[in-house]
Amino acid sequence: MWQLIRKRKYFYAFSLLISLASILALATWGLKLGIDFKGGTLLEVSWDGKKVPDRAVIEDAMKKVPRVESLIVQPSGEKRTLIRYAASDEALNEAVFAELKKKDAAVTLIRSEFIGASVSESIKRNAVIALFLAVIGIILYIAWAFRGVSRPVSSWHYGIQATVALAHDILITLGVFSFLGKFFGVEVGAPFIAALLTILGYSVNDTIVVYDRIRENLLRSGGHEDFESVVNRSLNQTIARSFNTSFTVIIVLIAISIFGGESIRSFSVALLVGVAAGTYSSIYIATALLVTGYEFQKKRNSRKEFGVELEKTSVSSNKKKKILADTPDSPLLDSSAGVLGSSLPLPVTNGASPSHRNSGKERKKKKNRRRRR
Repeated sequence: MWQLIRKRKYFYAFSLLISLASILALATWGLKLGIDFKGGTLLEVSWDGKKVPDRAVIEDAMKKVPRVESLIVQPSGEKRTLIRYAASDEALNEAVFAELKKKDAAVTLIRSEFIGASVSESIKRNAVIALFLAVIGIILYIAWAFRGVSRPVSSWHYGIQATVALAHDILITLGVFSFLGKFFGVEVGAPFIAALLTILGYSVNDTIVVYDRIRENLLRSGGHEDFESVVNRSLNQTIARSFNTSFTVIIVLIAISIFGGESIRSFSVALLVGVAAGTYSSIYIATALLVTGYEFQKKRNSRKEFGVELEKTSVSSNKKKKILADTPDSPLLDSSAGVLGSSLPLPVTNGASPSHRNSGKERKKKKNRRRRR
């Protein structure tokens, strides 16, 4: 059996290194936001020709128009196409439509909409609220699901440690996209938020599988086995299942990222990074944090018990001193005595104690009475 939990310090160090790199990337470069978050223009056109131009052909045509950034081309029906780009200039829209006419002279403009900054701010706010509510819901559900194993670790610890692992996964995904946005121009939009929510669900599902096995083993042991041993055994029992499941998902996501097209590439890449990070965190972080939290709580309880015992000893000593202080003839209060009781006068017995002398006189009196009789 692999002693994975004993090596948790190395896992913590690796996760800390990646998390710090992600925070540094976000603080330095930030995320390259798409038109969903910074506003832009949405055009919907209809093609009258027999053949609708491919997306790659439309993208190449749009590159010829100056100031067209954050371009997204999506098919909409049989002969319609949605074109999005981060600009709100009417002259630029006319230049774009003129370029499209070169591909099909009969092309018609169905609609032209501008996505303002207020809408983008609303999308940002709703995205943050959605992530926050999802995390709160996960904590409450895990705490309720594991209420039957509140010993030796409270059920709330399961939810909190799982949430720390989720934050680890989200942070790494954001850091990777900050790097991709800086050097490869990858933008984040509404599909990226959907990917983050999906990562939360998938990662916590993997974590709950391990937690559920820990719960079963705790109930079977009846509290007679060390908690760290139970967690390590549960982890060894589920690690193969976690790796196999995640590996099959990762293969599918790699295929989608390569062949799925530009419109869903950011979504699939975000899922790919998040699933990989979630598999690692559910095995090496979430379960290890349970043991670390248990040991911290155990040490804190020991300190409290030691403090209570010390306080009881201090109170008992003060009571004894008070009792001795209330006794005026106590030998302990004689400050002139170097040794306890050394100042007390010793009785002079002349070879016999007073009790022995009294008993001898009484025997003589009894003998004299017998003789008189």
